[in-house]
Amino acid sequence: MKPLIGILGGMGPLATVDLMEKIIEETVASRDQDHVPVVAWNVPQIPDRQQALAATGVSPLPAMLEGIAQLNAVGATRIVIACNTAHFWFDALSAASAATIIHIADATLDVLTQSASHDGPVGLIATRGTLEAGLYQARFEAHGMRTLGNTDDEMDALFTPGCYAIKRGEFDVGGRLLDAAAQRLVDRGATKLVLACTEVPIGLKRIASALLPIAVDPNRALARACVAYWLQAGHDA
Repeated sequence: MKPLIGILGGMGPLATVDLMEKIIEETVASRDQDHVPVVAWNVPQIPDRQQALAATGVSPLPAMLEGIAQLNAVGATRIVIACNTAHFWFDALSAASAATIIHIADATLDVLTQSASHDGPVGLIATRGTLEAGLYQARFEAHGMRTLGNTDDEMDALFTPGCYAIKRGEFDVGGRLLDAAAQRLVDRGATKLVLACTEVPIGLKRIASALLPIAVDPNRALARACVAYWLQAGHDA
């Protein structure tokens, strides 16, 4: 079977396009045919992940399982999920998929462990669901990396409204709120930031945040993992 990347997207749709663009950016190519083949299930009607984990909305799992089934049906050989919070259901999605799903936190850890060492903690800018599930913390701490997250007040005043502003297309407003949430982590000692919500890098880039040089973008890490898989599998195909 020829290698084909499948993207479970729509959470939100802009994050899916952002991942696809980064896959292209991370590929060394001289012609169209050198690029990574990708198929995306970019269906925004998947129920809200944050609301589901807060018990104020329905589970997105059935809709995500439909997307996984569709990606398998068209022949995806690796699948990635363009949403951090959706990885709360990673085990159930993996169990339903013939194609291996690459975990976004594993891809991010690969980038961090390849970069220069740093002494301070890693600031995680993420939804409550991502933080409470420990999707990043356990992996990072196993490699000796301490982590910081925003307080409940910061989540309510900065992160959550910033995230939903990006989803509404209010990029400047959202970017400033998310930048302020990130700055709180730096103020408490974070020397590296992991933008562990796919809306965050979009917002920070829009306002040209001064924090970007110390930030790691999991969506880009995921793109690099896709390219690495394609190069390895493509040579064998």
